[in-house]
Amino acid sequence: RPDLILDELLRVGRRAFVSFPNFAHWRTRAALMFGGRMPVTRALPVSWYETQNIHHVTVEDFRDLARLKGATIERAWFFANEIEIGAPAANWRAEFAVFELSR
Repeated sequence: RPDLILDELLRVGRRAFVSFPNFAHWRTRAALMFGGRMPVTRALPVSWYETQNIHHVTVEDFRDLARLKGATIERAWFFANEIEIGAPAANWRAEFAVFELSR
């Protein structure tokens, strides 16, 4: 339960860093739309049945969860092709996201 893990991270520490592959990246969306199957990408490099990423999440989903849990997003970094990109359209463009949170 990622929501409970986030609660625990913010309970024991003043700050928490959370990273995840962004399931809303355009290549992932295209793989689902045109291939009809769960994608295998650089950020999600194994088949759905082998992954430890049981809960797929998007940048916007995570922002919603942070808000719901009363966490403050101090900083966020977004990456595509291992290069940092800006926040505009991060939900669409970022393959991977890192958030720094506080409560």
